[in-house]
Amino acid sequence: MEVEALEKDKRRSDPYIWGIIIILYIVSVLEVYSAISREITGGDVYSPIIKHIMLLFSGFLITYVTSKIHYKWFKMMAYLMIPLAIVLLVCILLWGDTINGAKRTISVLGVSLQGSEVAKVTIVLAMATVLAKSQIKRGVNMRGVLWVVGLVTVFSGLLFTQGLTNTLLFIGISACMMLIGGVEWYKLLGIFLVYVVLALAVMQAKDLITEVKSSPEQEMVVGADSDSDKMIARSSTWESRLKDFFDPTPEYEKETTPKNLQEHRAAMAMAHGGITGVGPGNSRESSRLPLAFSDYIYAIIIEDLGFVVGGVGLLLVYLMILARAGLIARRCTKAFPALLVMGMAVMIVLQALFNMAIVVGVFPVSGQPLPLISKGGTSIWMMSFGFGVMLSVSRYAVKDMGTHIKTEKENDLPEDLQAANPTNLA
Repeated sequence: MEVEALEKDKRRSDPYIWGIIIILYIVSVLEVYSAISREITGGDVYSPIIKHIMLLFSGFLITYVTSKIHYKWFKMMAYLMIPLAIVLLVCILLWGDTINGAKRTISVLGVSLQGSEVAKVTIVLAMATVLAKSQIKRGVNMRGVLWVVGLVTVFSGLLFTQGLTNTLLFIGISACMMLIGGVEWYKLLGIFLVYVVLALAVMQAKDLITEVKSSPEQEMVVGADSDSDKMIARSSTWESRLKDFFDPTPEYEKETTPKNLQEHRAAMAMAHGGITGVGPGNSRESSRLPLAFSDYIYAIIIEDLGFVVGGVGLLLVYLMILARAGLIARRCTKAFPALLVMGMAVMIVLQALFNMAIVVGVFPVSGQPLPLISKGGTSIWMMSFGFGVMLSVSRYAVKDMGTHIKTEKENDLPEDLQAANPTNLA
């Protein structure tokens, strides 16, 4: 008993992930302070950055506490979070606050919650649990695959009015986790076809609603502020953004309008930063770029720190998360922790890549915060929880590496999560 207690005391979470978190904190504080000029009112220069630092500190506490929780409890947490996340998203659809043309948040006890951020973490926990329980000798059983497709479909449907990037993110996360989980190629092909059919059905439904709404009879009955009108307007926004994205005309030849103001100001910020940057806090475009402190903070980072350090350097930091998660998953003996650590890493890195791709113009415009850097409470809390899950796995699930960390015992996990790591790298 004394030896076992000593071994538990010696367990340490991965120091490299902690190092990455600290780097992201430093970048976040410097660049949010550089980008918040639009929020400064009445001479209170430091209030916005102090609030942001407090959010980061609360995120640090979430990460630290979560890292101390044995990863086996995340199975129970998945079952609790699925209905809670669904209820939250439904409440946002019905009574949420409208931001940038869509209902995205809802206030609970004075705290503004963004449903899409909660849904991302929930779907990773749920898919890790389902895929771990559905392991068979050479892959994943059909029941597990159908559960994954159902999860993606339900959460994508509830976030439909907020944009397409959340759906693409869910599809990307599910595809990566199914590959890691050992789903056979023909099942993956079938899932892809299901997603295509669902996408075509959504497009057809949208066209049908538009046709009905445009008829004279319906124009007399339905007001312009109905939910269906808002959905049509939102889908028209997506079409407009896609049309602009595939327009071959160079951006510098297009006139700056309210519709493309963000893209143009972001491009100006990155061009102003050049290779080496203008220095932290010296951004010229932060006062003119909408959402400079959230969705478009990557442009301010490049302006301040330059293409090499701010652009490529930050990209490598996020990719290091995926690389480190891969090493941790490689040392797991069971499927559940391997899927947990890789699922959280894929979620964080894919969201970062989406944000960067949107800012630099290689992906259509949409809203995604830069993980652990962009200003926003729910995003910081959920990403901090994701990092905490990864640290928990690194603390409790890795096998003996010739140091003080011992192989996870068979009885530490429930019977339905005893499946071996399907990557065969352990």
